[in-house]
Amino acid sequence: MRELDEQERLIARALIRDPRESDNGIGELTGVNVRTVSRKRQRLEQEGILSYFTHVDLSATGTGQFNARHLYVIKFRIGITLNKIKQDITQEPFVRSIFTEFIFESHIAEIDGKIAMLLFIEGENDTNIVETVQEKLIPSLRRNHGDDSIEQVSTMRLLAPVRLLRNYVTNVNMQDGYLRRDWPDEAIYVGKEPEEGAASQSLSSPATVLPAHAPVAGSITGPVVNLRSVR
Repeated sequence: MRELDEQERLIARALIRDPRESDNGIGELTGVNVRTVSRKRQRLEQEGILSYFTHVDLSATGTGQFNARHLYVIKFRIGITLNKIKQDITQEPFVRSIFTEFIFESHIAEIDGKIAMLLFIEGENDTNIVETVQEKLIPSLRRNHGDDSIEQVSTMRLLAPVRLLRNYVTNVNMQDGYLRRDWPDEAIYVGKEPEEGAASQSLSSPATVLPAHAPVAGSITGPVVNLRSVR
């Protein structure tokens, strides 16, 4: 297991507060040498532990394009494998598609030993979502995996998001697109606390000179700290 050292934890917390913060700014906020910030930030990014995402809210609380969101669970028959689903996803054309437009989030899952897809689908209203699934999504999945590939479809209507990416509680600690300034550091979770000896050693580690990391452009909800160190 890859544990973040104390300096990495300080850097991650600063970026969860403001993903656009520069290395100089993080150094001023945390007391970590700016060259160390640059080196460790770059390493966290290269290892896939630290990622950045931009969230454009198209729901009723944002632009209002989509006023409904449903969770669809699509279970495939025996024979549709995890590798086959992953392969189809990687081969998806780099163009806007129905998946890009209507699927807010998606996951691969397992139900009773069979592969399933969990799809968060947005639409103008409940009826619009049903039509999108029946007329566009299901036919597309059947074209990719076979006419008899889908065993079961279940759905539920989602009312409102609560917590995103562990640390963002939308109606509690978010303001003007960022984590609230008065939200305490100890409330920001960046993984298991390191042991005492490891923490002391990390604070005295030497720095390597690297170019400063450019700020991330755009209004974003925040970085993802992936403790498995893989995307």
